[in-house]
Amino acid sequence: IVSQGEITKGQMMFLSLTFDHRVVDGAPAAAFLQTVKGYLEDPWWMVA
Repeated sequence: IVSQGEITKGQMMFLSLTFDHRVVDGAPAAAFLQTVKGYLEDPWWMVA
């Protein structure tokens, strides 16, 4: 992970999402995944 211009050790997690393109367009699905990512990075958003 690059932090302040230097390569450092860090934790990573990969997320994937499976959906039916006949029901959901790719853009809203990607936005949903970005929202989940935000909640995982800062869980206090789920409390408020």
